[in-house]
Amino acid sequence: MLDTLPRKGSATRERILELAEAAVLDKGFAATSIEELIAGVGITKGGFFYHFRDKNQLARALLVRYLEREEALFDDLFARADELNEDPLHGFLVFLKLLAETMSNLPELHPGCLVAAFCYQDQLFDHQIRELNHTAVHNWRRRFRERLELIAARYPPRVDVDFDSLADMLSALADGGIVLSRAAGDKDVLPKQVLLYRQFVRTVFLGTEQS
Repeated sequence: MLDTLPRKGSATRERILELAEAAVLDKGFAATSIEELIAGVGITKGGFFYHFRDKNQLARALLVRYLEREEALFDDLFARADELNEDPLHGFLVFLKLLAETMSNLPELHPGCLVAAFCYQDQLFDHQIRELNHTAVHNWRRRFRERLELIAARYPPRVDVDFDSLADMLSALADGGIVLSRAAGDKDVLPKQVLLYRQFVRTVFLGTEQS
């Protein structure tokens, strides 16, 4: 279960987090200053420090907020897929289709992944934040691996495959797809990569048969 921070229900706090996340994804955490956030929100420095003790606490709040949002998205998509399919393989394939559609429906390019952004500059953060990032990645691996193991119980894999690696492949593909889509200026790159992973999973468990 993700570590959480106490929340004041403050619109100001949420606005700080919104601006900070956009800035971090655009130019990195080191280049995001407290001064620009203060100016963007229209508060005093004291107002900022009322909500966040320092920049490190801001980073932790950003990461917790981002991970909660990602977990909620996966929960929702898996719940929708499970409603449509009792078969574990076809349920996972529906989940991947829904995930690709979600990425396709973004109005612009995907803004990026905070987990990746924080990994790129992990020397800036304390052990607690690095551990939170580490735990998040392992939670994603566990979540996807559990689904793959359910599939394998009914559909033995047609090839020798490590389920941890196959689970990690989705996370790696998603982050890589974000980078490629931004570099190419093409928002369709990311959903196409998810659909390609979907086809690969189908082939692992069904071979070249059509489902």
